[in-house]
Amino acid sequence: MPPHSPQHLHRRTLLLGMAAFAAFGAAPSAQAAPPASPNAVSTGGWASADEPTQVHLLDRVTWGCTGQGAQALGGLGISAYLATQLRPGANAVLPREAQSQIDAMTISRTSIEALAADMEARHRAAKALPTEDERKAALKTWQQDMRALQQEAAARFVLRALYSPTQLREKMTWFWMNHFNVFAGKGNLRALVGNYEEHAIRPHALGRFRDLLGATVRHPAMLRYLDNAQNAAGRINENYARELMELHTLGVDGGYSQQDVQELARVLTGVGVSQRPPGDEPPRMKPALRRHYLRDGLFEFTPQRHDWEPKTLLGQPLRAEGLAEVDEALDRLARAPATARFITRKIALFLVGDNPPPALLQTLARSFERTDGDIAAVLETLFNTPEFRASLGQRFRDPVHYALAGLRLAHGDAVLPSTDPALAWLQRLAEPLYGRVTPDGYPLDSVSWSGSGQMSTRFEMARALGAGALAAPPMNDDAAPRAAPRMPPALAQTAYVRAMEPTWSPATRNALAQATSPREWNLLFLASPEFMHG
Repeated sequence: MPPHSPQHLHRRTLLLGMAAFAAFGAAPSAQAAPPASPNAVSTGGWASADEPTQVHLLDRVTWGCTGQGAQALGGLGISAYLATQLRPGANAVLPREAQSQIDAMTISRTSIEALAADMEARHRAAKALPTEDERKAALKTWQQDMRALQQEAAARFVLRALYSPTQLREKMTWFWMNHFNVFAGKGNLRALVGNYEEHAIRPHALGRFRDLLGATVRHPAMLRYLDNAQNAAGRINENYARELMELHTLGVDGGYSQQDVQELARVLTGVGVSQRPPGDEPPRMKPALRRHYLRDGLFEFTPQRHDWEPKTLLGQPLRAEGLAEVDEALDRLARAPATARFITRKIALFLVGDNPPPALLQTLARSFERTDGDIAAVLETLFNTPEFRASLGQRFRDPVHYALAGLRLAHGDAVLPSTDPALAWLQRLAEPLYGRVTPDGYPLDSVSWSGSGQMSTRFEMARALGAGALAAPPMNDDAAPRAAPRMPPALAQTAYVRAMEPTWSPATRNALAQATSPREWNLLFLASPEFMHG
């Protein structure tokens, strides 16, 4: 093989990168946290933060720092910047090219009621066709259209994650979507998941936990995913009640019993999804039950399916009745001390890293209880702790974080004409949006994402990004991604990289110094331990 052939150079680059960064998951050397200042409660000492610390902070509270680095603070200073991220306005202005893609989506132009009714009708019609070939063809088209709706939701999320100025809201939207996970591949959830993210999760991502919890309980995506649409008096289904306590509020060690699961399942009887066309008359029921009936979009509380017998939850009787009984139960779960501990520990895993210090967890749990579950207030408390500052640059990026951070750095403000390649890479990296089958959501620990197969795929994505165009991933590990030839981005000259340089390990410096081209330099930097962590 000629020493300067493309094949030889590709092999040399691959071997160089793999040798220099054999320990892909190893964290870069930690930076000591500065001593807390007397006003640390209000500022966290951010006024004294140097440029590398500012860039690491932006990496943590956004989906990845852009090439402009700390200039993204816009002269505000860290404390003021964090305040704008914690309490953003209702609407964030996206670049015109990104917003036009979102505006053109079916999920942006069609209500969830119309989408669900159309897809249900088409499914019934396809199954009723007279021949097997006709049924197969119609069902295939139906499945393709359902997948297209899911793809639209995922594309909308990626566009906002890449280009929205309210980065923390977009980041916490992913966190809560993962916490209140639904699997889009079940039933007709592909038609519902975009609305679930847009109306149940995103508006409350920085709001009150109780409001967020209530919005998920009333959304048809959750009710169908965890089978509560089938939960009725005399035919109790405990699936949702169990996950509501184990995964959404109290945690597995939250002090509840199997009796509590059964009682909560009885509370949730009648909470379901309407099967009737919009505007249809309510079902027939006894006059005494009519005042309890509620339909809101696809959500429906059907009193004749509800268990009206007295109930006790977490050792105390419930005094309300009907749908008000559900709200009373949710109030109790949201305000339980176990919920404060469980939720804030998960936030710490997400924004600090594995094994967050006990003192930090106690501080966050107290903030959650003191503010009645104000998510922004809890995050503000977190950002002002020395433990959070000490963790900057040390948090291993899961695939979604890695892919989006790479895109934000390499593509900057240039809006992707299509998010399909990015979504395909997330599929290859085993963390597709709305793709977690089980209700526990994707793991947040670093061990789950640092295996050799994961690192090999990240290396391939780094190669595609470093070349200047994000192509769809190859169908197998031996094929190289195909991309139109472009100039590789000048990552080495960005403010972000210049700010990061003092934090590089000797191994990283040595590897980057041996790069023979900007493309190779980009590959090695994007595959480095320093970029794997944020």
